[in-house]
Amino acid sequence: MSKKPIIGGIILAAIIGVVFVGAEINPDNPENTKIEDSEVFHIRLADSSLYENGVYSEMFQIEKGVYKFRFVPNGDSPQKLSIKLLAESGVVLMDNHFELEGTLIDDGISSWYTWDYLSKDNILKIDESQQVKIFVSPNGNLKGPVSIGLVLIK
Repeated sequence: MSKKPIIGGIILAAIIGVVFVGAEINPDNPENTKIEDSEVFHIRLADSSLYENGVYSEMFQIEKGVYKFRFVPNGDSPQKLSIKLLAESGVVLMDNHFELEGTLIDDGISSWYTWDYLSKDNILKIDESQQVKIFVSPNGNLKGPVSIGLVLIK
């Protein structure tokens, strides 16, 4: 039995392996570029003077992409947050309601809560660059602090 086909198969497998590894580690490959989360909007609502008639609003520029809201709440944060995003044309891009949920962590020595806002959908897709206006309503709780950020995820 000849050893040439076996050696040829091993060499072919090695070449294919090198090609796949090279494609994966190639930094110029657009599939390998990960968008670092970049924040396009951020506000820390901790003072009732930031609200007008119980609602915070601000205009900002947003680029095409997929975005996600992130929150830094605590136990005193508003139990409910309503966030609405309007395009400059008046089209509603998002109208969502978030509920504060505390999760008890108990490690046997001590216990504490972690807090997060939950909603049916937290993803926002923008098809073109545009000016938007955000409205944030804490539904009556103007004193509890919360930080809200909108970050580009892809």
